[in-house]
Parts: sequence; C-alpha cells; structure tokens
Amino acid sequence: MAGPTVLVVEDEEPLALLLRYNLEAEGFDVETVARGDDAELRLRESPPDLVLLDWMLPGVSGVELCRRLRNRPETATLPVIMLTARGEEDERVRGLAVGADDYVVKPFSVPELMARVKAMLRRAHPQIVARMLIAGDLELDRETRRVRRAGREVNLGPTEFRLLEFLMQSPGRVFSREQLLNGVWGHGVYVDERTVDVHVGRLRKAINRGRARDPIRTVRGAGYAFNEEFSAAP
Repeated sequence: MAGPTVLVVEDEEPLALLLRYNLEAEGFDVETVARGDDAELRLRESPPDLVLLDWMLPGVSGVELCRRLRNRPETATLPVIMLTARGEEDERVRGLAVGADDYVVKPFSVPELMARVKAMLRRAHPQIVARMLIAGDLELDRETRRVRRAGREVNLGPTEFRLLEFLMQSPGRVFSREQLLNGVWGHGVYVDERTVDVHVGRLRKAINRGRARDPIRTVRGAGYAFNEEFSAAP
C-alpha cells in the first residue's frame, strides 16, 4: 500500500491491534512492534512517516527511544506521538522535552487520536495526505484513482498507480528496489526485485508519449526516483 506509513510501538497487544485496525481503516500502512529495542532496529532500516510510541516499553523505554531518535539526523524530524497512562503535568513536560511532538494520555478517544495523526502528517508531510499529487503536467488523484498528463487520461494498472504515487510523494528521493517492494507491494510479500524494473518500464510506457519528458529517474546501482526538477520543467 502506498499510503502514509505509521509505526506503532506498543507492548499491549489488544491496544496495538485496535490501533492497527483503526489506522488501516483510515488508509494508513501500519507496522506494529512490541519492544523499544526492536523498534530502534526497525527505525534504522527506513523511517516511517509517523511513530505512535508507548511511554513504558520492554527493552528500551519510549522516552529513551524518542531521545535517541532526535539525536540521529535521519530521524531528527520524524513525527512522534507518545502514548502513556501518565497524565501528570511534569510527565507530559518530560515527554515533550525529549522531543515528542504530541502526547496522548490513556485511555484516549480513538477518533481524537486519528485526528491528531492526520493533523501532524498534514504539517510534516503535506504531500502525503493531499488528495492530488501534481508535478509539471502530471496529475494523480488519489480519490478517483486517475492519472492525467497534459490533460490526457493515462490508464495505469493498480501496481503502476501505487508505484507512481509512492515515487511522487517524495520527489528527489532515491528508492532502492527493496524499498519500493516494501512500500508498494508491502512487507512480507515475496516478489523478485526484477519485478520492480518490469513495472517501472510499464509505468514509463504509459505516462511518456512521443517526446514527453520522463519524470522517473534511474540511478545506476541505487534504484529509482521521481525527478524533483520535473515540476519546474518548461
């Protein structure tokens, strides 16, 4: 799925399942981890778009994990919402002091939490939650699942649509084939990395007609990126 990714770090399994169910219902791609040390390893692989982080965790506490995230350049600005049963003012201050962006006390209203998640993503990654992704003469509508180029309808298969959406969300960022497999096909799905090349080829054939400029950049030995200069091209 190419929706925003949320990592839920929560050791209470019923709550983790509740959060996963509600987040996925809102269109998010969700992973759950029960231990702080496991979450730290996961976050070194590829940062999600937002983290829901429990205060008390086995392995490494949520407060300590948040502090470590803020000390790493790759995750220094990663949106973090802390979940905790601690409601005292001094504890809230401590959570925010280590770098949490927001703080939700258990038990909480699920609709309110969903609203906070969306609000934070709008601030941190406006391109991720926007209905329309537009770059140059290329338009992608997430609600109608339609793509147009220079006003012409472009017919894409479901995988090519998700691939284009995933790349357009992060213009200029180079994704390896493995990252594209995880982001477009999903974690735990076995697909050969060469499949990515096949679908990129199909996507290019569909969106590039005649001498139209190719918005997808191949980076030898690294992967693919949506050309960040495409929007500014005449």
